[in-house]
Amino acid sequence: MSERANASVIPFKVEDEPEDEMAEQGFIENPAERLQLSEAVRMAEAIIFASAEPVSERQLAARLPEGVQIAAAMADLQEIYAKRGVNLVRVGDAWAFRTAGDLAFLMSRDSVQQRKLSRAALEVLAIIAYHQPVTRAEIEDIRGVETSKGTLDMLLETEWVRMRGRRRTPGRPVTYGTTDAFLDHFALEEIRDLPGMEELKGAGLLSTRMPSNFSMPVPPADPDALAEDEDALTDIDLEELGLLTPRVTEE
Repeated sequence: MSERANASVIPFKVEDEPEDEMAEQGFIENPAERLQLSEAVRMAEAIIFASAEPVSERQLAARLPEGVQIAAAMADLQEIYAKRGVNLVRVGDAWAFRTAGDLAFLMSRDSVQQRKLSRAALEVLAIIAYHQPVTRAEIEDIRGVETSKGTLDMLLETEWVRMRGRRRTPGRPVTYGTTDAFLDHFALEEIRDLPGMEELKGAGLLSTRMPSNFSMPVPPADPDALAEDEDALTDIDLEELGLLTPRVTEE
């Protein structure tokens, strides 16, 4: 080949994308790893589809092959279902399939008519959601009125509220908090997605003439973590609260 022909060939080099950027985008270059991830996505789909309750990432990690990138697998599966009639949604640290929001009206005929919560129950639920962990006495202090045991029992029956611990104060009162079922029902990914002051005002749930010193409580980043002044419920506590069958000791 002549020198002139060689001169006409312009070398073209494709610069590799930085590895850190590929990692951020969830790109897997190794075909074997990509195949493993695709199979993990199928397996995760089957596990979540067959479960009546949201499946936590810890449960997925225990059932999927070792070394699978759970976050990458769930991102792929979520993208697959993004434009379908059923979406993959995050509920706390768990995942579940739910009817697409814009198609919820199709399910209205088949939905079970639920008992409406009283105004008192809604107020207590809101206080627990924003102030958790909170005791019954603290709920009453915020509301300014006594809270009946029946109201708390009703919220516990809905499984939106749970007894989470005991406050390290005289009498060791029970503390209450919300559950993943609460997040699931109200389509919240985490408790910090609760509406803020401006959103509540816009929805007409707060007066536009609030005191200047009024502020909204900030929900905890991790509602499952115990507070500094809170102890976890023990089996003895559960027995006292009627949540655990008393153990029979043999003589």
